[in-house]
This record gives sequence, C-alpha cells and structure tokens, in this order.
Amino acid sequence: MLQRCLDLLAPALEGPGAVVVDCTLGLGGHSEALLRRFPEARLVALDRDKEALRLSGERLAPFGERATLVHAVYDELPDVLGRLGIARAQGVLFDLGVSSMQLDEAGRGFAYAQDAPLDMRMDQTTGVSAAEVLNTYPPGELVRILRAYGEEKQAKRIVSAIVREREKEPFTNSARLVELIRDALPQAAKRTGGNPAKRTFQALRIEVNGELSVLERAIPAAVKALGVGGRIAVLSYHSLEDRLVKQVFAAGAATTAPPGLPVVPEQYQPRLKLLTRGAELPTEEEIAENRRAAPARLRGAERIREDVG
Repeated sequence: MLQRCLDLLAPALEGPGAVVVDCTLGLGGHSEALLRRFPEARLVALDRDKEALRLSGERLAPFGERATLVHAVYDELPDVLGRLGIARAQGVLFDLGVSSMQLDEAGRGFAYAQDAPLDMRMDQTTGVSAAEVLNTYPPGELVRILRAYGEEKQAKRIVSAIVREREKEPFTNSARLVELIRDALPQAAKRTGGNPAKRTFQALRIEVNGELSVLERAIPAAVKALGVGGRIAVLSYHSLEDRLVKQVFAAGAATTAPPGLPVVPEQYQPRLKLLTRGAELPTEEEIAENRRAAPARLRGAERIREDVG
C-alpha cells in the first residue's frame, strides 16, 4: 500500500521546504520512496532498532543531508523535531507492527516459525525480553496480556500450561513455547486462524515493546506536529492499533461545540479532515505480492486548522 500512502501525502509534500517524518524507518523502503517521489522534501526518520538504522543509513546515504535518521521511539517525535529546530512537519507516515527484518532475523525471536531466543525487543539495548515476561509475570497478568493484545480466547488454558512448565525450567527459546501452545489448545481451536501460536506471540511482542501505550501517545503527538495542510498516513496491522488510530482521527474530525449553538466558534471546529472512508484495505494484487500485507489497514487525515485557546 506504499503507493497509496505516497498519494495521500502528496498534496502536502510537493512544495519546496516540506518536512516529512517516517516514524517507522525499518529498512528504509518507505523513506527511500518518499525521498524519490518528493525531491524537494526533507526526511526525518525514526527507529528504535539500531540495526535498522545502520542498514537504512547505508540505503539512504545517496540522499545526503536530505535524510536525518534518529534513534528514537515514535512517541518521541515532538522532542526529535524540537532538537532539529523544526517547528512543524508537512507529512507523517507510520507503518506499524514488526518489520520484515525483525521477522526474518532468527535471533530476534519474533517469528514463531523458527526456533530462536525469546527476545522480541525492537531496541535490544533496553527493556525486558519476552522470556522475562513469560518467566516472571503473575498468571493473571499473563492472561490479561494474551486476551487484550492477542485477542486469544484460550488465554487461561495457555497460561496454565506456561506456569506449570516455567516451574520446571524457565523459558528461553521460541520452539518450546510454540509446542506448549499446540499441546494446550483444544483440537477445534487448532483448526482455524493459522498457526496457533500467532496470537500469543503478537501479545508478547506488544507487551515487550509497549506498542499500544506508545501508539496512544504517538498519534496525537504526530497530529499536533503537523502544520495546517499537513497530512498523516497510518498503516496498522491488527484491530487494536487500527481502533486507536480511528479514535484519534474521529475525535480530531468532530466538532466539540455544545449542542444547540447557532454558530460554532472556531475553537470548537474540527482540527482534522478524514482522507479515507473508514480503513482502506490492500488489493488482492498487493497481498499476492506480499502476504504480510494481508491484515494492513490504512487511514489518513489532514490538519485543517490550528488549535485555538
């Protein structure tokens, strides 16, 4: 859905001096496309993964000073722009979730299809690993995480098996967890929805990286960082992310005036205009080209007025 993201952002980025922020740099594919499509724009790109910054830095080196890469989590966007002396951005792009590099690099422990240390930290220099979560969290907290972040209906059954097994030996690798989940689930639950470990791994990854709490801060901060006429595009990959983005955009696009006012004062007028009708989905061609795009949901909005009062 890269082309659609570029098209959504284009009206805000085609003039000289525009600043576009790629909040999820990864391997730099989106950033490179932004720099090529908008030759007069300056790019600021954020990532918490130092290896991603190194690799994308090599990829974006030909663009020289037009690209500024920053080691930061995307809720730090206002601080990053402040340090760079940038008052407002004209475009912001989020491509949420785990990057292909993290999924494909066995040692990171994101993928349930291959055995690896249970790490799952996007920034391996800080925070607790997935193994620590599994081995130390109270059972009730583990159930909450699996239900809330993985929408796992069998959370209690899986957590009971985890608690039983961790008392024998702490968890270190993904293969043991995958096997435990397969054994814990009833046959009916194993027949639907792909790999039965998928939801548990998603929940652990979100918990380890604080993804939803970070996103809860990041989307409003990104909207606030936009100048009038600036645009934001967000690609999310599961319902919890998409719901959060939808709520922020809907609130920004609604009037806050008390009911019954004959004329709505400016401070109550919407700050955003929605650019997508609901969430846009990938085409069949895009899914055929990249199966990881299947769950993608795209939402876009434009900043149409400054905050007043």
